[in-house]
Amino acid sequence: MEVRTSRFGTVTISDDRVITFPKGLLGFGEFKKFCLLEPAEDACFFWLQSVEDPDLAFVVTDPMIFVPDYSVPIRPEQMGDLHLDKLDDAQVFVVVNKIDRQLTGNLQGPLVINTLTRVGEQMVLAEKRWTVRHPLMTVGAAVPRRAISA
Repeated sequence: MEVRTSRFGTVTISDDRVITFPKGLLGFGEFKKFCLLEPAEDACFFWLQSVEDPDLAFVVTDPMIFVPDYSVPIRPEQMGDLHLDKLDDAQVFVVVNKIDRQLTGNLQGPLVINTLTRVGEQMVLAEKRWTVRHPLMTVGAAVPRRAISA
């Protein structure tokens, strides 16, 4: 299938790479079908690209890379919604934002995807330990200027 994107032009993905979010994503409920685009084989950041709107894409990452003690409690009814038989079949991503030089992750609203059926849901965690702007890393450290001597 060909997916039009505003960032990468038209990309070709196999149909089995489409992830369906039956409830949509928070604030974007009308868009249900997305795909993950990998900028490189060893990338830790991905684009979650809408296959329905070329302009709608989010940078996402696996939060465990940056926050090893992060976990998403999934209730039995959510397991049913995701058609999950076991938690090992789930992959968790969080949406990444950049504020100045700080990359943050929405750890309060993780995306949980069944890797077998490619059905996903954005969860809303009640636990206040995690925030929507949890610091992940600082990018582009400033290079000190050399003193100009006369």
